[in-house]
Amino acid sequence: MRIGQGFDIHRFADDDRPLVLAGVRIAGERGLQGHSDADAIAHAVSDALLGAAGLGDIGQHFPDTDPQWKDADSMHILRQVVAKVIAAGWHVANVDVNVICERPKIAPHRDAMQANLGAVVGAPVNVKGRRAEGLGSIGRAEGIACLAVVLLTA
Repeated sequence: MRIGQGFDIHRFADDDRPLVLAGVRIAGERGLQGHSDADAIAHAVSDALLGAAGLGDIGQHFPDTDPQWKDADSMHILRQVVAKVIAAGWHVANVDVNVICERPKIAPHRDAMQANLGAVVGAPVNVKGRRAEGLGSIGRAEGIACLAVVLLTA
């Protein structure tokens, strides 16, 4: 067994970019700033998977300096990560995610997020929303942070 931990954080964008989390487009919310679609959940899960498999990190495989990843669908990136993990001889046992933000509320989107992620990783996924209780940049609703933990089995 191997355990991996992933983290991602993005500030809210100043333009009209859509908010995408775990492949779910959330209407009426500001999008996140980033090179790809800035899906913080997909990025944190990807990083956790790569770390657990000993395959480096998301920046090594999908650098933000490479134009091919500009505005990329992060769920597509996650699919590629899962393929790399499986090719390395690992099986995803489960994924646990904490999304830290003041907005949007995660609960109304949780089932869709879990279904999207589960379909890609082929394992049970749990998504939890957490607030920063007004503390720091996340508490001031300046962005979204995400923590992910995965368990891989051989």
